[in-house]
Amino acid sequence: MPRPSYRLASRVAALAAVGALSACANFNQLPPNTPLADVTAQFGHPNFECTLPDGVRRVIWTQQPSGQYAWGGNVSADGRVDQVVPILTDAHFEVLRTGTWTSDRILCEFGPPAEISEVGLPSVRQVVWAYRYKQSQVWNSLMYVYLGRDGNALTRFHPGPDPMYDEELPWR
Repeated sequence: MPRPSYRLASRVAALAAVGALSACANFNQLPPNTPLADVTAQFGHPNFECTLPDGVRRVIWTQQPSGQYAWGGNVSADGRVDQVVPILTDAHFEVLRTGTWTSDRILCEFGPPAEISEVGLPSVRQVVWAYRYKQSQVWNSLMYVYLGRDGNALTRFHPGPDPMYDEELPWR
């Protein structure tokens, strides 16, 4: 029989998951071309903004560095958000496979990463941005985005387990 503290923790985790999903569903219920003022009245101000090369303003509501979700949209000249969509998903990370991606373009597409580090030997060292997310909407993961030695251009990307969620096992 599970210990009472385990059952309580399970219930709290389940409620947190429902809360996260309901927030996602609310963003998904926004009709396309909703005025940004209406979106901010409902969800608060975006915590990241940038300007795309074509002059369009991009807005992002992100839970990084500790959360696993972010939503983004583009704002038209008349102040309407085209559509607010989840951006820390396997499907959305696939946009990195097309075209040339600079660090500025990645930042504008996904917002700030959860972690920035460097990996590799000195001769092949690369800057790595890690985005915390739910891989396949299930696993606690990081999407590792490699930006080359100078940190300016995408060289590759891949998901991996998020060590923040590693549990200390009793036999360690």
